[in-house]
Amino acid sequence: MKNNKKTIYSALTVVTALLAQLPASAQESADSAMVNVAFKKAYQSDVLGGVSTVNVRELTEKNYNTYSLDNMQGYVSGYNGNGMWGYSNALVLIDGVPREASNVRPDEIEDISFLKGAQATVLYGSKAANGVVLITTKRGKVNDGLSVKVNANTGWNVAKAFPEYLGSAEYMSLYNEAFLNDGGDVNNLPYSAETIYNYASGKNPYRYPSVDFYSSDYIKKAFNRSEVSAEIEGGNQKARFYANVSYYRNGDNLNFGEAKKNYTDRFNVRGNVDFALSSTINAYVNANATFYGAKSANTNNSSYWEQARTFRPNRVAPLIPVEMIDPNAKSALTMIGATSNIIDGKYFLGGSSADLTNVFGDIYASGTNVYHSRQFQFDAGLNFDLSSVLKGLSFHTMVAIDYATAYTTSFNNSYATFQPTWANYNGKDVIVGLNNNGTVDKKSGAQNISGSTDNQTIAFNAHFDYNRTFNDVHNVSAMLVANGYQQSKSGEYHKVSNANLGLQFSYNYDHKYYADFALATPWSAKLPSAKRLGVSPSVTLGWRLSKEKFMENSFFDDLTLSASYTDMKTDLGIDDYYMYLGTYQSGGWWDWNGGSGHSAMQSKRGSNDELSYLHRKEISATVHAEVLNKALSFDASYFLSKWTNGILEARNQVPSYLFSYYPESSFVPYINFNEDKRSGFDFAVNYKKQFGDFGFGVGANVTYYTTEATKRDDSQYADTYQYRQGQPLDAIWGYECLGFFQDENDIKNSPTQIIGGTIRPGDLKYKDQNGDNVIDSKDQVYLGKGGWYGTPTTIGMNLTLKYKGFTLFMLGTGNFGAHAVKNSTYFWVGGDAKYTAEMRGRWTKETAATATFPRLTTEAGTNNYQTSDFWMYSTDRIDLQKVQLSYDFPKAMFMKSFVRGLQLFVNGNSLLTIAKERKLMEMDVNNSGSAPLNRFYSIGAKVSF
Repeated sequence: MKNNKKTIYSALTVVTALLAQLPASAQESADSAMVNVAFKKAYQSDVLGGVSTVNVRELTEKNYNTYSLDNMQGYVSGYNGNGMWGYSNALVLIDGVPREASNVRPDEIEDISFLKGAQATVLYGSKAANGVVLITTKRGKVNDGLSVKVNANTGWNVAKAFPEYLGSAEYMSLYNEAFLNDGGDVNNLPYSAETIYNYASGKNPYRYPSVDFYSSDYIKKAFNRSEVSAEIEGGNQKARFYANVSYYRNGDNLNFGEAKKNYTDRFNVRGNVDFALSSTINAYVNANATFYGAKSANTNNSSYWEQARTFRPNRVAPLIPVEMIDPNAKSALTMIGATSNIIDGKYFLGGSSADLTNVFGDIYASGTNVYHSRQFQFDAGLNFDLSSVLKGLSFHTMVAIDYATAYTTSFNNSYATFQPTWANYNGKDVIVGLNNNGTVDKKSGAQNISGSTDNQTIAFNAHFDYNRTFNDVHNVSAMLVANGYQQSKSGEYHKVSNANLGLQFSYNYDHKYYADFALATPWSAKLPSAKRLGVSPSVTLGWRLSKEKFMENSFFDDLTLSASYTDMKTDLGIDDYYMYLGTYQSGGWWDWNGGSGHSAMQSKRGSNDELSYLHRKEISATVHAEVLNKALSFDASYFLSKWTNGILEARNQVPSYLFSYYPESSFVPYINFNEDKRSGFDFAVNYKKQFGDFGFGVGANVTYYTTEATKRDDSQYADTYQYRQGQPLDAIWGYECLGFFQDENDIKNSPTQIIGGTIRPGDLKYKDQNGDNVIDSKDQVYLGKGGWYGTPTTIGMNLTLKYKGFTLFMLGTGNFGAHAVKNSTYFWVGGDAKYTAEMRGRWTKETAATATFPRLTTEAGTNNYQTSDFWMYSTDRIDLQKVQLSYDFPKAMFMKSFVRGLQLFVNGNSLLTIAKERKLMEMDVNNSGSAPLNRFYSIGAKVSF
């Protein structure tokens, strides 16, 4: 009996110790209301603002997705898909280690915490100043036996839209027009009427090609993505484990040559193990291996999609039938007989003296390459219950080592292209001669290796935690933490380092009154030795009004207010090492007394031993409320964040004689000067209720922020309207357009435009802002917000409907308040650039009143192709991002089988966009050189054993 009692006592002690350990291990708490925050778990009700959490394990049961942060703005207020609270490039931590968000799949994740406020991130040190995304992977649970879940999914990517480029005949006609616009001779046009007719007739597309990169000859209607994964977990009080083995393979848009076989794939194995070493010590080990590959055809002439935007349709026919060679053209037949690249047994590769090779020939004949990436991640930790030393005391430590390598293997072939000489016999076009322009077929058979990189991350943290409750109402917790990581990357001399000590002390009285104090001491090698140690304090106060007597029997189940102030030091924004040092280098020549030149040693930069940290100084306030028996919750935050001590090269803060243009020499140092401000709010509401067999859940959130450059050196600007100070950080600067010049008199009577090129009717006319009768850079003004840190206003909406085994999930997002500029090669088409459908709205004398595009020109078009409000457009949009219908078969069906559950689902991703510029956005023409955007439709199954 004594032994049984001892066993029971030991088991209970182990369980208690496991549950008490704070989360360096990302431990799954028995209390579902606990969430991951900096270095620990905390009750969600005790987290004082600036933090939002998504339960990904629960989410993936109704929403299949392929990326860990996919559309998180649909669930999380304060996050806009690009950053949090007006900041971008947040620090991503996976199980406490800096890693890429793309290296963990959604079905491996337990939850994600978005640490938005500075007070929530301060313990992570300097590199966390832009916010932290804390991803915690799944861990094994104590359950009855082994649990296995297999997930399988297959789906099809379908292009949303393709850019619209003009065919050869229309291009030639418009190019002739551009030639005449530039004063060309109508009797000496670049393309004759006969030539244009031949291209327009389509009678011989090999002699008169009109290549459409987006036609079904080259592009698939849809391509497949398939994925399968297996999750295995189990264990007991002594040891628990979770394992995930997954594989996916993704196809490609291209449908010809070697590109038809293009693919990317990924094989991944993750294992997380927790075990009790004794009644007071437990440990964990996490390991992950990822093998990523991507096979593609070699494209020596830049990527296919880049060529699609620049390669004119009339330049060359990619494939020409061998049968079109005149049987009497013996030399041509001999030449073709010697080539090893006869496509499909009937086509040879076309070329010209200007295009010895082309992207089509590359894809057919230049070989293939395979990108290899290998990532190995390992972290382990120990948790000690030190209650025998001091009640409530524990110690936690973790070390992680990650390796990532990548390289490309390829077989690089050269190939011959042939320029045909055409003739017409009896109304039939035939090839009477070929010229390979010196190109040859060559296959070396040697495998080449290139692009080899290797990266390493080493991370460590250790912290003492103290948690006690006195007299049932005084809750005290404290943490002393040492944290650091270092990342080395190929080709970069200096490692990315983050090191800091942290102290946190928290007190709450009966979970009613809260006070939290945190202090971090970052250290940075980017600063002078005397300035490398920083101090980042943070104070947070909270009040749960709902526990006050005057709130008894009120409408609120919970109502909590909190406010924070943080002064966080960071070296983010110090772009390089040794910026505080003066530098010298040899260069330039000096004449001495009229004699020969002598090499000079020049100063390139002055020193500044006072260069110091940038600051994120932030005040925030939050409100959390729950009503209707906690079925309805509200969360709102306001933040005012000042980014001070920004780095500036002090050209205008020091005497002018410290800098010379020739020979170029400078004693000007970098100094702390610039200041920015970000302010805004976020708001979220969630409602969840079960009505018999019917379940209903809805969530909505909105985030709004503004930015302002509150301190800038604007002395280089003569006019106040060009001052950057007082304007948004993502300000778009350019010209205010007054329309088109209508005729020569209009040009003569307008200010002189000296931006570039000859001004003619149909060119853009700009406003003279300073009245000097000249249009130049001094006339540029603020035009609008670019949304570089995310759009100023972001909304997210999600809806869950359940009825018995059916679940319908929908997710939508919205983005408002930003603008973009049509400045890609799709719109700016000077010289002999490829023409698009936009050119159909060009200015001519006949269309002067309705034109939507400047006149065409064979010159550079510099005057017209400037950032101006003529080219601006709103990026406002609402997107239906997800719809998924799932069905979970009744568990009673599987009572007598080894199957425990089965779910089938259909899913649609990126389904609908509502926007004024929807077509432009879906064509993605401002992102030159990229593959088309796709919608994704999939079906899948989840089976539990």
